[in-house]
Amino acid sequence: MKDLFILLLAAHAYGDFLLQSDWMAREKGRLPVLLLHVLIHGALAYVLVQQWGWWQVPLGVVALHLLIDGIKNRCPGGPTAFAVDQAAHVLSLAVISWAATHPLGLTFDVAGVWGFQWIVLGAGLSAAVLGAGHFIREVAERMTDSDEALREALQNGVPGGGAQIGRLERALIFILLGIGQPAGIGFLIAAKSILRFEEAKRQKLAEYVLIGTLWSFSLAIVLAWLTLTAIDALP
Repeated sequence: MKDLFILLLAAHAYGDFLLQSDWMAREKGRLPVLLLHVLIHGALAYVLVQQWGWWQVPLGVVALHLLIDGIKNRCPGGPTAFAVDQAAHVLSLAVISWAATHPLGLTFDVAGVWGFQWIVLGAGLSAAVLGAGHFIREVAERMTDSDEALREALQNGVPGGGAQIGRLERALIFILLGIGQPAGIGFLIAAKSILRFEEAKRQKLAEYVLIGTLWSFSLAIVLAWLTLTAIDALP
């Protein structure tokens, strides 16, 4: 059950973060787009699990993902909604993994899965770089929605520059932890502090940058640790 659950989580990370475009995320309120999104998830689950006679697992993924996203589309957005949505998906995948290996009695052998470690590693990187970015964007939008001065200050930078910096720093943190060099994260923090020195003189902007940075570093570290733990748990 554990190995199947890890693979389904990997498929979810690819489907929700790597293969979901901004257009698809915006238009998921339309049924055709939502159906396309959940079918991609079902296809990923089928391909990555690599049990070609199992139709029940991808069908369960499609059905529960459709249900969860259908409910989400009717609720207000924001960072809390994003976190609850992802938690619901994780829980649904745990239920599918349990149902497949217990009531249905399907036998899953991870030894027969090609590239298991690389699949999990790529999914973890997608979650850390892209998935965490979605959450941080929700947090940032919540802070700027009610602050005109802060929005004007942010417009002075390169369009999309902050998001790009965040993706790069999370990728570097993930790689540093993956190669066993966590001390490098300290140098990354120091470098960013020096580059952001001028912004530190303006309280609101400094707090905005600090909140985003702390979320970015924290999520990258946690997701890298979870990914490496999942890989180490392989038989």
